Amino acid sequence: MKKLAIPHHAMVFVGDGRKALFLRNDGDEKFLNLRTERVFADENPPTHEQGADRPGVGYAPGKTHRRGSVEQTDWHHLEEHRFTARVAAALEDLVRNRNVPALVIAAPPRTLADLRHAFHPDVKKRIVAEIGKDLTKHPLAEIETHLLG
Repeated sequence: MKKLAIPHHAMVFVGDGRKALFLRNDGDEKFLNLRTERVFADENPPTHEQGADRPGVGYAPGKTHRRGSVEQTDWHHLEEHRFTARVAAALEDLVRNRNVPALVIAAPPRTLADLRHAFHPDVKKRIVAEIGKDLTKHPLAEIETHLLG
């Protein structure tokens, strides 16, 4: 991995679909000093705790009596999409109101893909790096080490 140059006052977003950290670099490109600006946490229990007991059953139209099951809704995944949209809107607000010079995005690949679709063009212009890894459970010092390579 190429060593990242994260400028002073750049924002580092670390998220996983349930938790998001907005970190600001109070250091410089050589010596990161990440500070927590904002934390989003979402209560998102597993799908089996959110929806109906079993998927429904549908009947095919016509004279035959064919039945087919309806795929169960993944409530957990739907809530992750909603959470990602809220986080993307918060990043857009941050970029516009604070004139953030650069953004680094670190998230698991599936969340990263959701974020790419949700980001406003103003946010996309400021992204200097994307890291397809879940760093949300790591302390700030380990996140800094990972970003510096």
